[in-house]
Amino acid sequence: MKKTIQSGIYLVIDPSIDRNTLLTKLQQAITGKIVAVQIWDNFKTDCNVNELISEISTLCRQQNIPVLINNQWRLLLDIELDGVHFDTLPDNFNQLKQDLGKEMIIGITCGNDLSVVKWADENKLDYISFCSMFPSTTANSCELVTFDNIKEARKITSLPIFLAGGVKPENIPLLNELSYSGIAIVSGIMNADNPIDVLKMYYEKSNLSE
Repeated sequence: MKKTIQSGIYLVIDPSIDRNTLLTKLQQAITGKIVAVQIWDNFKTDCNVNELISEISTLCRQQNIPVLINNQWRLLLDIELDGVHFDTLPDNFNQLKQDLGKEMIIGITCGNDLSVVKWADENKLDYISFCSMFPSTTANSCELVTFDNIKEARKITSLPIFLAGGVKPENIPLLNELSYSGIAIVSGIMNADNPIDVLKMYYEKSNLSE
């Protein structure tokens, strides 16, 4: 059965960091309300990708948290994953879905080009994620998104909107003028000494309910 993404904090993890650190921080974070985990396609050259993804998925399944892979959708053919997040418009999207042969959560990163939002709406994706809301070292490939464009996106689609890039507890109140379903966080949680405490701070500062 296809899983869905609820409103809340969406965690993006970097598989290139130390394996034990990654799994320990992830295990701590998912004891709080994490609505999805995305594995960034930033694997080390010597990484056993299938094995690492399986370990991550096993942890997340214990909390019924969907796990998505970033861009590399063909991994869904061989590994138990719940979906894919694209950074750019995928080629031959209809053929891609046919090749997968099963229902999957599918999301895409949006910037200031609202044609991507329209495409996501027309193709009935599960959510869109705007990047980057604020300057960020982990989202340095994203352009800064204007709040006006996010407001226009809400007029175009009713899809869940997530906000990513440079979002910290102290700047979350600046997002209050926007209609959004969740926040995607990378280093804010995974670099924290106590991920669960920081996760609670994100919820306390946002309009999201923990």
